[in-house]
Amino acid sequence: MQPDQPGATPASPAPSSTHPYQSLTPDVVLDALATLDLHGDGRLQALSSYENRVYQIHLEDRSIVVAKFYRPGRWSEAQILEEHAFSAELTAAEVPAVAPLELKGATLHEHAGFAFSVSPYRGGRPPELDDFEVLEWIGRFLARIHTVGGKQPFATRPALDLQSFGIASRDWLLGHDKIPLDVQGLWEKHCNQALELIAATALATDAKGAFGTEFRSLRLHGDCHPGNILWTPTDRPDGGPHFVDLDDARTGFAVQDLWMLLSGERAQRTGQLSGLLEGYEQFREFDRRELALIEPLRTLRLIHYSAWLARRWQDPIFPINFPWFGSSDYWNGQVQMLQDQCEAMEEAPLYC
Repeated sequence: MQPDQPGATPASPAPSSTHPYQSLTPDVVLDALATLDLHGDGRLQALSSYENRVYQIHLEDRSIVVAKFYRPGRWSEAQILEEHAFSAELTAAEVPAVAPLELKGATLHEHAGFAFSVSPYRGGRPPELDDFEVLEWIGRFLARIHTVGGKQPFATRPALDLQSFGIASRDWLLGHDKIPLDVQGLWEKHCNQALELIAATALATDAKGAFGTEFRSLRLHGDCHPGNILWTPTDRPDGGPHFVDLDDARTGFAVQDLWMLLSGERAQRTGQLSGLLEGYEQFREFDRRELALIEPLRTLRLIHYSAWLARRWQDPIFPINFPWFGSSDYWNGQVQMLQDQCEAMEEAPLYC
């Protein structure tokens, strides 16, 4: 769920009056797999994904794969391959992350102007985040993800920081007149107030884009919300959580992969955090000073999300799925949420 990044995926589709994804028909998808000697039996299901296009495909040999067609222009080839390499490292470390398959000597392929990858199918449901045992289990695997993530840095993938998620998002929205005039001044005021509060945290970077040294940065899943964790019954040999969709993998602080699993009132969030850290600290130390970054990170995601929707509006799937976006009512709601977040950032952080 990120705006465009520098660089472009290989062989972008030819310019047309329609959005590039409109040329990605079922036949194109099946033909792409056939170039890898994966032959579909005709059953193809689009999975829930807005940034990329992702399909579950039944093959003639009765196996099932998932094909991801990357949004043109979002990541460079090097950035995609870094994601794939990180996934492979996790798999090698026996972390249940779903990594792309290596087919014909590569994990990234091209067909009809689209870059794509193929992964094994993994079923499951969102985890029960009110179950302490489930939280503890997820916490253990998050620690193992971070242990792998801390071994070396990303070379081309950017950081999750104030500049890229907050300031750049604000400036793009205002510079492209995406906020109705009757709300724009009020939204800008409260957005600036929120960004000023965030600027006092470790999420600010220097002129070279480097974090301060207060906390250790590492490679992260980056978008670890409940929808990206598939839970299967624990009475199965491979039961428990499976982490999917590392498309948003970035450099950042460990707490980024924990806070999106917290919801509800403060007492409920504190209980969930206790479960996650109970598991996490069985494998890896967690710097609890990072808990002060939870509300700043939530605020950055709020600002960034609006910019993401606005940047993607030419993709036909966005007006269909987000018809409420862009109205004065929407932006007034964002003003209220920014006010709430400013109050939250001035409160004492969660502690357990």
